[in-house]
Amino acid sequence: MLLCPQEDPRLERHFKGHRDTVTGVDFSCTMKQIATGSMDSCVMIWNMKPQMRAYRFVGHKDAVTSVQFSPSGHLVASASRDKTVRLWVPSVRGESTVFRAHTGTIRSVCFSSDGQSLVTSSDDKTVKVWAVHRQKFLFSLSQHINWVRCARFSPDGRLIISASDDKTIKIWDKTSRECIHSFYEHEGFVTCADFHPSGTCVAAASTDSSVKVWDIRNTKLLQHYQVHSAAVNGLSFHPSGNYLITASSDSTLKVLDLVEGRLLYTLHGHQAQATCVAFSRSGDFFASGGSDEQVSQCLCVLWERFISTIPTVDAHKPRLGATSRNHDQTLEVPSESCTMPLSSSIQHPAEGGGSSALTSTLEHIVGQLNVLTQTVAILEQRLTLTEDKLKECIDNQQRITLRLQPRD
Repeated sequence: MLLCPQEDPRLERHFKGHRDTVTGVDFSCTMKQIATGSMDSCVMIWNMKPQMRAYRFVGHKDAVTSVQFSPSGHLVASASRDKTVRLWVPSVRGESTVFRAHTGTIRSVCFSSDGQSLVTSSDDKTVKVWAVHRQKFLFSLSQHINWVRCARFSPDGRLIISASDDKTIKIWDKTSRECIHSFYEHEGFVTCADFHPSGTCVAAASTDSSVKVWDIRNTKLLQHYQVHSAAVNGLSFHPSGNYLITASSDSTLKVLDLVEGRLLYTLHGHQAQATCVAFSRSGDFFASGGSDEQVSQCLCVLWERFISTIPTVDAHKPRLGATSRNHDQTLEVPSESCTMPLSSSIQHPAEGGGSSALTSTLEHIVGQLNVLTQTVAILEQRLTLTEDKLKECIDNQQRITLRLQPRD
C-alpha cells in the first residue's frame, strides 16, 4: 500500500486485488495503466481511471517476481518462480507468449530502451538476454556464484548491471558478453540495482540495509546511505536523476536527494514490508507494493514544490563520498543551496529555454516559503518531543527519589 508524501488523501490511491505479497510494479509510458505482479501467481493491469476495471492475467504456475511494461506500452513482461518469462498484451484478452531457458526461479525482467531485448536474472546464477520480437533466447552471462536477484539494461542498451546473493554487483558489456567490472562493497545479499538516467552511475541496495551509488567510469563509490533499519528490497531513480526512492522491509519508503547526498523524506503507509517501488516515466507519479497485498499510486507534488529550491547548475551530480545516516527523521527539507558536486560525476545535456526572470524569481520565493513552512513544522515537532522527554525524565527522577527516601 503506498503513501503519498502529501497529507491530502485525495492524492493517494490504493489498488486492492492481489491475494498475496505484491512483488513488482511498473507504469506504462502513457500513464494510463499500472502493471503489478504478486506471489499469488497473477499479473494485474490497473487502469488509472477509477471507473475502469482492472485485468487479472492468469498463466504462471507459481509466484510472479517481477513485471515491466515495454517502452511502447504495448507489452508487459513478467518473471516467475515457475522458471518462465511471459509477454502479455495488456488488454482484456490477456494473451501471452512463454519464454523458457532458465533452470531456476526468475527474479527480474527488464526491457532494453528500444524494446527489442529482454534481460532476466535467475536463481540458476545466470543472466539471460532474449530477442523480444523473435521470441528467442540469445545468450547467458555466467560469473555469479549465487542467485542473481536483479538485472537491468543501461539507458543506451550497451551495458547490463546484475545484482546477486554473492554480494556483488557486476557490469557487463552486452556486445562482448564480458564482465567489465565487479563491485564488492556490500556486506549482505544485493537485492536490486539500476542505472542512473545518465548511464554513468549505478545504484544498488542490499539486505545489509544500505544503498550505494557508484560512478561506473572510474568505479568510485560516490554515495553511501544507511537510512533503513532492515533489508532494502527495491529502488527507482527519478527521471531527472536528482532523486532515488527505496522500499524496505522496515515498511517505509525513503526519498534520497542525490544532489545533497542525504535523506529527504521517509514515507510511512505500508502495514508490512515494502517490496517494490517505481517512478512513472514522467516522474510525476510513483507507486509501490508490499506484503500487505496492496498497491498504491500517488501524485508526487513534492517534486514540483522542492525542485525549484535546488540550484540548477550541476544539480544532477551526486557528491563524492556523501553519506547519510538520518534514521529518525521523517521529513527532511532541502537547504537553500547545495555543495558543488564533483564535476566528473554525472553529465546531462543542457536544458534549453526558460521562463522570464520575474516568473523564476517568484517561483523561487514560493519555494523558499514552502521550505520555511516545513522547517517551522519540523522545529515544532522536535520541540514537542523534547518537552515530552523532559517531562518523562522529571517523572522518572521523582519516582527514584521516592524509592530512595527512608521509611519510618
